[in-house]
Amino acid sequence: MKLSIIIPAFNEERTIRTILIKVFEAPLPDGMQREVIVVNDCSVDGTMAELEKFKKENPGLDLRIFSHEVNKGKGAALHTGIKEAVGDFVIIQDADLEYDPREFGILLRPILEDHADVVYGSRFMGGKPHRILFFWHSIGNKFLTSVSNAFTNLNLTDMETCYKLFRREIIQSLELKEQRFGFEPEVTAKVARVPGVRIYEVGISYYGRTYEEGKKINWKDGVRAIYCILKYNLFR
Repeated sequence: MKLSIIIPAFNEERTIRTILIKVFEAPLPDGMQREVIVVNDCSVDGTMAELEKFKKENPGLDLRIFSHEVNKGKGAALHTGIKEAVGDFVIIQDADLEYDPREFGILLRPILEDHADVVYGSRFMGGKPHRILFFWHSIGNKFLTSVSNAFTNLNLTDMETCYKLFRREIIQSLELKEQRFGFEPEVTAKVARVPGVRIYEVGISYYGRTYEEGKKINWKDGVRAIYCILKYNLFR
């Protein structure tokens, strides 16, 4: 079995090397291999140089790097990575340090035990550590999740989470369109309509960062998320 780990990267020069080390060192179930697909979304800092340096220093690792010639957005980077994935399972990993790759096994367990086809890692359930940051961000996330749930008839606690794990054939069967952060409500709406799909949720840790530390999502993305919830649930 193989896990495809997709990392969208835009101006992550400070953290890309560290996250790659963490991803390649993360424990996986016995016998499971990994491939790492990084999609550089036209970064204007030293992200690409760091990627090339890391690959040159680690020729034995299964690392593939793709680049966009213009900045298209996180969703577009994920579209590229999803298309290129060849593993049995696909997981999304942000290029920052907010999510801990050592928890891949937690997300894989429901799938490997054949209970699930899709697993979301929730920042709002379980006893894992969470950095305390923005009150209105948490309210916004819970609001968007509730609105999404009302249309999908799911009972997720964290629709906006980065950690989403899919059987590859499921995620590659979806026709995804959103180029930016609208990816989250779109993929949730579309995966919820897959006949017979089994969606699970597990608690994960969250080491959030501030805007000074590189956080990119803002209130405009929240407005777009509401639009995407309505668009991909009401207007199919």
